[in-house]
Amino acid sequence: MEQVYGGLGRCVCSFWLAVAFDIVGLAVLLIGVFANVFFYDLLIYAGAIVIFLSLIWWVFWYSGNLEVPPAELEDDVGLLKKDKGALSGIGGAVRRLSSRVSSGIRNSLRRNGGPSSSRAGRAQRSGGGPPVAPQAEQVAVAMETMTPREDTPHTTVSSVAGCDVEMPHTATETSPT
Repeated sequence: MEQVYGGLGRCVCSFWLAVAFDIVGLAVLLIGVFANVFFYDLLIYAGAIVIFLSLIWWVFWYSGNLEVPPAELEDDVGLLKKDKGALSGIGGAVRRLSSRVSSGIRNSLRRNGGPSSSRAGRAQRSGGGPPVAPQAEQVAVAMETMTPREDTPHTTVSSVAGCDVEMPHTATETSPT
């Protein structure tokens, strides 16, 4: 026999917490609006935040009072035993195909050591000795010391507002690609 809840429902504590948060938040907000204190903005923001947090308790109270018939719950939580006749037809074929593909992928990953390991890493692990770090490919880099060309001037004279200013030559030289 089910217990009958009246008035506020099952989650009375959540209801009263929501009401208390609303009252405290509104009081703090109104004190911030009408009181002549230098920290009124703090009170306004704090009151608004407390009222917002009361929404959590209202959601708890509402969701705790939702009633779901047991017939609808049976299928969702596994209380209803599936009969073999339910796996016939196109739905059963799709379910069997999905199960077969996912178990094949799962078994393949177990055999190969998971998706993140490489073949070289498995070969080094199975060598019997201590694990060896994989060797990175070596890349040849050609470097050349570049000297400034003699035919370019090293200083530039520029005229700014009637004054001649000498500026040193700065240039970036690049090699042909």
